[in-house]
This record gives sequence, structure tokens and C-alpha cells, in this order.
Amino acid sequence: MDFKTLSFTIFCVGNVATYLGKSAKEIYHKMQDADIIDGYIVPCYDVLHTFSKEYIVEDLVSFMQEKGVLQ
Repeated sequence: MDFKTLSFTIFCVGNVATYLGKSAKEIYHKMQDADIIDGYIVPCYDVLHTFSKEYIVEDLVSFMQEKGVLQ
């Protein structure tokens, strides 16, 4: 993973955590367990990073719900 992708991943985890009122550590582990980081964020970086913060957060929260890691 290059620096840009790593920075974007940290941005995603941090902003989802803030949105949900949870720790970044907890959200990171939930995303890792559901293969969202390596299976979605990293491979889709080129497209995802062009969207607004609000869109990205809502998209990731929705995806986490679909994967069953959020109620």
C-alpha cells in the first residue's frame, strides 16, 4: 500500500469513527474483520477519493451495515 492509499484509509477510518461516535481502533477492527479495507477501500481508492467526505462516510457506514458489522 502506498502512502496516498494509507492516508486515505486512515481518513476513512477516522471519519467513520467520528460519525459513529466510536474509537478509530474499534472501527478499524470492524472494517478489517469484514474485509472492507483490503477488499473495498484500497482497491477502489482511485474512485472513492474523488467523492466528498460525507459521501464516503455514508457509503462506508452503509457497507458496514450490509456486511453485518454495524446494527
